[in-house]
Amino acid sequence: MSKNSADTVIVRSGMTKIRWTLIQMKKYKVAYMMVAPFFILFFLFTVIPVVLSLLLSFTTFNLLEWPDFVFMDNYIRLFLDDEIFLIAIKNTLVFAVVTGPASYLISLFFAWFINELRPKIRAFVTLLFYAPSISGSVYLIWTVAFSSDQYGFANAWFMKLGIINKPVLWFQNEKYILPLIIVVALWTSLGTSFLTLIAGFQVVDRTLYEAGAVDGIKNRWQELWFITLPTMRPQLMLSAILAITASFGFGGIITALVGFPSPNYCAWTMMHHLEDYGGMRFEMGYASAIATILFLMMISCNLLVTKMLRKVGT
Repeated sequence: MSKNSADTVIVRSGMTKIRWTLIQMKKYKVAYMMVAPFFILFFLFTVIPVVLSLLLSFTTFNLLEWPDFVFMDNYIRLFLDDEIFLIAIKNTLVFAVVTGPASYLISLFFAWFINELRPKIRAFVTLLFYAPSISGSVYLIWTVAFSSDQYGFANAWFMKLGIINKPVLWFQNEKYILPLIIVVALWTSLGTSFLTLIAGFQVVDRTLYEAGAVDGIKNRWQELWFITLPTMRPQLMLSAILAITASFGFGGIITALVGFPSPNYCAWTMMHHLEDYGGMRFEMGYASAIATILFLMMISCNLLVTKMLRKVGT
């Protein structure tokens, strides 16, 4: 134990935890002032809404009358009386399990590939891959490509090659909707998590590779596993959290492609269910219960992935 650590233990032993915290805040007041704007905004627009949503999930509330406490009725209704909600859970989990890890691995691969390029080329290729995730009308490309008439690119080419005899209703047929949506999600997945991984590759100290060569690292794959990934572990965790959050919250483009609701609820997710009851029916207590379950699912997946990533390179 260092001298500073020993002194800290001795000082803390003679006072309460609250008093010690106040002394530390006074000592580092400049740092706390710098953090304060973000903390205040985070507390007002994230912590308080989450707590209010949790409380409202035990009530019936229509925005006009005072909330009426109903205890667990909303949750009982969700799991025992709401068949559409069970469909939404299944579709959300399928979507998250497929697109979450896949988009994360794709982002990691392309970030590693782009990092090997020259700086000017790297900037251009990064923009090229990142552009689909920031395009507000990305669904238009897929709507045109998979148009239901013979003028759609997919139908035209498949009919020309003799694969199909008549146009396929791509976004009206339950058989094709979910696979197409997953492809669209993967195509737009190179977003903030992708940029986080590129930044992570940039912070790796190049001298570590020289030390690794001395210690027996023989190829680029060993460098990646034993040096690069352990060094950028914080970026890996942040990117994983962003990828999981995006996979659970991917709903707007689904609505644009297949409508609201989708045919026979084949692509109905928890985000759609939340929008239905919160934004259209104004059953805010019931919508809060849906949001709480979605929040718990996201937190559970984030904890699981974070636990797995701690083992990278160990």
